[in-house]
Amino acid sequence: PEDNYQVKVENVGIIPNPIVSGKPATFNVSATSEDQIPAGKLSIEVFFYGIRVHTESHDLCSKTTCPIKQGSFILTNSQSLPGFTPSGDYRLRMKMMDADNKVLTCIYINLRIVHDSMISEV
Repeated sequence: PEDNYQVKVENVGIIPNPIVSGKPATFNVSATSEDQIPAGKLSIEVFFYGIRVHTESHDLCSKTTCPIKQGSFILTNSQSLPGFTPSGDYRLRMKMMDADNKVLTCIYINLRIVHDSMISEV
């Protein structure tokens, strides 16, 4: 269960929300850690209608300052989705692991992707 993870996620911000296909998107994850984390990795899987459509892995220290000290910290991940990414509802699974591949936290994020043409100018 989530309560047993060393890292507790408090908030996830997605900019912009919804994400626009072909444009940059940034995920800011606010979390707290029970202990210092010297290093690790971030694993991201994206699902579309239950099918895994994308997987990536990052050095944890490329997304935040390492070592992560006990207490609050923020992870930032920015990327551009290809312009041909279908619009719709997606589910993202983010796992943070320590250097020994022990899972520190695992969260699911529901997100929506739209095309430029679906956004009206205000």
